[in-house]
Amino acid sequence: MSWHWRLEDPAGTTIDPASVGVEVPESENQGDAESWLGEHWRDLLARGVATVTLFEGEEKVYGPMGLAAT
Repeated sequence: MSWHWRLEDPAGTTIDPASVGVEVPESENQGDAESWLGEHWRDLLARGVATVTLFEGEEKVYGPMGLAAT
């Protein structure tokens, strides 16, 4: 089963990663997926991504989670 992030705009609409110039890798486990986000969240935010949701396969694990500080 692969883990991946869904990128979303401020309205909660899914963003195609290619449309903002990023590639979101599929990870083999939750820790790797979360590490990737930890390294890239600032860049995603700068490219217009407001929230992310983590999936394991088709199952939502958690999210949406905001990237901006409150």
